[in-house]
Amino acid sequence: MNLGSPESTDPKDVKVYLREFLMDEHVIDVPYWKRWLLIEGIILNTRPKKSAAAYQKIWWEEGSPLIVLSQRVFEKVSKKVEKPMELAMRYGKMSIEKGLTDLFTKNPELEEVKLIPLYPHYAKASTHSVIEKAEEIMKEKFPSKKMTYLQSFYNEENYINAQSKQLGKYLEEDYDHLLFSYHGIPERHLTKLDPTGEHCLKCDNCCEVKSEAHKVCYRHQVFETTRLIVEKLRIPKEKYSVSFQSRLAGTPWLTPYTDFEIERLAKEGKKRIVLISPAFVSDCLETLEELGMEGKEDFLKAGGEKYTLVPCLNEQEDWVETLAGYCS
Repeated sequence: MNLGSPESTDPKDVKVYLREFLMDEHVIDVPYWKRWLLIEGIILNTRPKKSAAAYQKIWWEEGSPLIVLSQRVFEKVSKKVEKPMELAMRYGKMSIEKGLTDLFTKNPELEEVKLIPLYPHYAKASTHSVIEKAEEIMKEKFPSKKMTYLQSFYNEENYINAQSKQLGKYLEEDYDHLLFSYHGIPERHLTKLDPTGEHCLKCDNCCEVKSEAHKVCYRHQVFETTRLIVEKLRIPKEKYSVSFQSRLAGTPWLTPYTDFEIERLAKEGKKRIVLISPAFVSDCLETLEELGMEGKEDFLKAGGEKYTLVPCLNEQEDWVETLAGYCS
């Protein structure tokens, strides 16, 4: 399972995609009437054209990079795994319902399906949304079948090894700073998922103090991924930092913000930076356009000289092998 993509770069298709994505109660978690007014009354009247223009910058001849890369990886993993498999997306026509229906129709003898959300870090708007939607469909359409799932793999050894190998190639040349950019989320998502109700953002150094909440704490998990990678590659503490990209106005989101950090680093004299986004396993709009294009432009305008974006794991053989292992 991955996120999904519009069918094309036409604003009409982008609007359809954004409506499904933003109306997800786990993405914008406010009462339905408020969410509807915000999305239908404001966002969908302006955002589709802007987003369509961004998609046009990164769209491949074969289609959406996210979809194309996910399909390529799926095909490679399928050759290594004997079990029947299907690829699906949380939003769009490659839906979870379609994926499950195809799987059980082609393999009626199946009694159990394993769901693998391709999100390394657990978050309300990603993994949580996928699992809840899949369970809803299973209960309604396939009540006699069983579903298990891989909840997260942010600290799993093979994932860390694959990320470290990918990053290591881009650190061979001299650089001034390494920025780990993770997708941002509202702070309230952390507290809503906190099973203890009293840990996330409520105690000092909450991400470092051991807690049951860490199983579903996005902030803790991205910090842990960063720690494991820098330890493996022996990156000095003063040479790297963590930031969060993408946000909506009106509520506190995780900080520092990536665009602010990119500008700050340039103004502080960091002429050569390397940026990696381990929250994504496949390149998409957020990595190719937001980080790869907008980020580079911001860095150069602020006085930077060399901006290097590390590609996502995409079709890296180590990652394909890792995914095949998750399917066992």
